[in-house]
Amino acid sequence: MNHLSIAFCTLLFAAASAGAQTLNLKAPIADKPALLTSSGQSADIEMVKVLLERAKLPYKMDAKIAAPALAGTGAKTVLLVLGASSKGLGAAGISAQGEIDRTNLLIAEAKKQGMKIIGLHIGGKSRRGEMSDKFLTDAVPACDYVIVVGEANDDGLFNKLTGGKVTLDTVEKISKLGDPLGKAFK
Repeated sequence: MNHLSIAFCTLLFAAASAGAQTLNLKAPIADKPALLTSSGQSADIEMVKVLLERAKLPYKMDAKIAAPALAGTGAKTVLLVLGASSKGLGAAGISAQGEIDRTNLLIAEAKKQGMKIIGLHIGGKSRRGEMSDKFLTDAVPACDYVIVVGEANDDGLFNKLTGGKVTLDTVEKISKLGDPLGKAFK
């Protein structure tokens, strides 16, 4: 085989595998149904809702659920949409610290009930910054699995927060979230 043929085969293989995504999560960890909630009250929860419906994953949604109400949902997994929005917090009538406290109590209750927690940060760079990063600091290390849109992790914050103890997968864009999310469920 000549060098030109080898180069062509290499390019062909690279192009064929470019659409395939390698996941760090090797086996499903989560049980159905899921509870979809927010940590930061961003509109990103609506995009995740659409992806869950496309994937036909059963879920209930409550963006502001309090920890004591978690047991009554029948959920076995918490999907936590990570990313703060000052507009969303204002509309929900919650302060940033109040939302952080609610999230931490919710995580503690989910762990107490033996539920899996999947963190989703889909807002990219626009959902990063001082306020959002405060939400991420406590929530990400407490998750069992985290999926993030790649550009949000340009600075390696999610790698640092997961610390090799929480499985982290990165997707190129929001539309690619459905595959790893679907594979997380048994």
